[in-house]
Amino acid sequence: MKAFRINSYGADPAFESVDTPKPRAGEALVKVAAASINPLDNKLQQGHMYAFFPLSFSYTIGTDLAGTVESFGEGDGGFTIGERVVARTAPTAGGAIAEYAIVPVDQLVRIPAGVSFEDAAGVPTAAGTAWQALFEVAKLKSGQTVLIHACAGGVGSFAIQFARAAGARVITTASGDGITIAERLGADQVIDYTTEDFTRHVSNVDLVIDTIGGDTQARSFDVLRSGGFLATTVSPPNEALAKAHGVSAAFVFHSSDARRLAAVIDKVAGGVQVLIDRVIDLNDASAGFARQASGRARGKIIVSPEAANSRTAT
Repeated sequence: MKAFRINSYGADPAFESVDTPKPRAGEALVKVAAASINPLDNKLQQGHMYAFFPLSFSYTIGTDLAGTVESFGEGDGGFTIGERVVARTAPTAGGAIAEYAIVPVDQLVRIPAGVSFEDAAGVPTAAGTAWQALFEVAKLKSGQTVLIHACAGGVGSFAIQFARAAGARVITTASGDGITIAERLGADQVIDYTTEDFTRHVSNVDLVIDTIGGDTQARSFDVLRSGGFLATTVSPPNEALAKAHGVSAAFVFHSSDARRLAAVIDKVAGGVQVLIDRVIDLNDASAGFARQASGRARGKIIVSPEAANSRTAT
């Protein structure tokens, strides 16, 4: 089979022909219909996540995939051959951008009727991180106000929709066509960060979702109410700044959870939009990987072995 692999940190991913893996006890072999590329994949490739996720080479890029169950090792976990499933593999395991992938059976989730493979593949890490940050870490409640940075990215686009559905008021920062995207996804207020300083337009918010870090994160403490919360997906927050502002802050370290994935994929079946930057053929995975690294993607980049109808959309 084809697999999109690296053989050392910093190496450019390339396709290799490898043996199709065989599932062991507690595992399933999934025929991949679609996989998504995440910022985490670029960080893993560069070795930036070595302290948390040391890789063994050769390593197949990708954690988020959707497809059909091809076979099992011992134990099927209640699934059947041919079922449509979505999953997130462990970052150290990877394996998603390939024609077949090994997935622990306890991480498989059924794809609801009406949800495409492409949309399903865009869900696990981005939607899971947004859900984890909003509700498991920050405990967002109805009636609160949340500021979401980089709202046209994968995490941000889901966070807007989840927060609005929970009854929160949503303020976002964006630029260019990201402004239109944020409005379409339901943001109550959109600030163009290229022309406006968000700290002059926002104050007394309950929660900040930071997916940028650096100076943006530091200035975000200024807009929180006393007792507010900053959740960041980028790096551990500045605890001294948090204490000085009388707020709490936490780093959201996303973890795979099949129950959470089942909950968010049901939200997609119920109308939550998966913002897709583009769907590309498996053979064009290198271009997709480079686009993700550029930071210009609007939503998810989906790679499909069967992308006969490749599309670019926002």
